[in-house]
Amino acid sequence: MKRLGVVSHYAKQGFLIVRTNWVPSLNEPVVDKELKPIGVVKDVFGPVNYPYVAVKPRVKDPEKYVGAVLYVGKREKGSKKAPRKGRASGKGKPSKNSKSYPEKGKNGKRSGPTPRRRG
Repeated sequence: MKRLGVVSHYAKQGFLIVRTNWVPSLNEPVVDKELKPIGVVKDVFGPVNYPYVAVKPRVKDPEKYVGAVLYVGKREKGSKKAPRKGRASGKGKPSKNSKSYPEKGKNGKRSGPTPRRRG
């Protein structure tokens, strides 16, 4: 858990604006001093040395946190996004020896999309 900063105000767009001296990652969970979840980091803006952080609140009355110190909590193990489907490396074309080509069907032809003809 790392100190994010003090909430300066509640913006009319629905964000808590926090002044900090470092740049947190987007979608990091934000908690108060009792480790109660407050919201998530949605934007970082302003000067590089002393930026503002917009926190999207997940509480009923976010205005009561104006002047409070907020912290960035660590993500829990189950909150990561699901892995993307497809090739693991995602680079280049598959080799001819790899199993990524469609299997041949009953008539000896590949089942799958027909390759494009080039003119």
